[in-house]
Amino acid sequence: MSTDADHHRLVIAGTGIAGLTAAIYAARGNNDPLVLAGDEPGGQLTLTTDVENYPGFPDGIGGPELINNMKEQAKQFGAEIQNGVIERVEEGDPVEIELTNGETLTTDAFVAASGASARTLDIPGEDELMGYGVSTCATCDGAFFRGEDMLVIGGGDAAMEEANFLTKFADTVYIAHRREDFRAEDYWVDRIMEKVDDGDVELLKNTEATEIHGTQADGVDHVSLVRHPDGHPKEKIDAGRSEEVEEFELDVGAVFLAIGHTPNTSYLEETAVELDEAGYIRTEGGTGGGQTRTGVDGIFGAGDVVDYHYQQAVTAAGMGCKAALDADEYLESVESTSEASVETAQTDD
Repeated sequence: MSTDADHHRLVIAGTGIAGLTAAIYAARGNNDPLVLAGDEPGGQLTLTTDVENYPGFPDGIGGPELINNMKEQAKQFGAEIQNGVIERVEEGDPVEIELTNGETLTTDAFVAASGASARTLDIPGEDELMGYGVSTCATCDGAFFRGEDMLVIGGGDAAMEEANFLTKFADTVYIAHRREDFRAEDYWVDRIMEKVDDGDVELLKNTEATEIHGTQADGVDHVSLVRHPDGHPKEKIDAGRSEEVEEFELDVGAVFLAIGHTPNTSYLEETAVELDEAGYIRTEGGTGGGQTRTGVDGIFGAGDVVDYHYQQAVTAAGMGCKAALDADEYLESVESTSEASVETAQTDD
């Protein structure tokens, strides 16, 4: 194994829940992890003001506070956390990592825990109210708005699933979709139509949001929307056909964006690590050890870069733990093989 000054026994990409959990376990296992913060330090949890479903905190805990606590815990055991964004990874022995600032690192094992970025609308009020009534995770934040009317934006499986979940808490759940037809599977559309019949859900088809109104002190107050019978109303406005578009306001206490996530895995595209069509890492899976291994020796995946379904803090932590343990097992096996080869060579001499 390399002994260069820029070489590390283990490098972890990401300082979200998965990456920091991996760092804690790796540091406790004497693997001296270097953790690269990435361009979204702390991950999506830093956008959540209160976390009430993470075990061990009966009164809840702020997302940024939880992340900071985990950082301190990882550093306490010897993890090094460094600002850095990965440009490219090259597989090999060792794995080579090129950062966007031009720096190059090498490592014996690499854990990709760089998360997935929720897609957003890029409309006024969205950034300012993120975590204050605007959310990308219904299961994380839905209960905070019990008794409110809520708006879900999207037309795929995620939007239907989030809307269905929010009916537990909301007075009425509105679903705004820019087209007439939903992209979701029939199973989810059928479930939502049942909720429509029951009066729990109202559909706003051919509709898009243009602005979210409110303050961080008081939360979301209302949303401005546009509608056109042929769908994609914003395109009609951009084409100079605004007179054909209906504008209206909707009073809601929360807005949930469910228009998908983009896994932060572009730096792996030149490797043999298998990615699905959306860019999520495909790991070996199965039961027993090695669940976070990729098809490339020494490279592991954990958290939202792998998990496109659950995307919860606690499941990300579990995967981060598994990745650290799998990486430790890999490092020990490589060292054992290397030592055996040296002993064989000495015997032959």
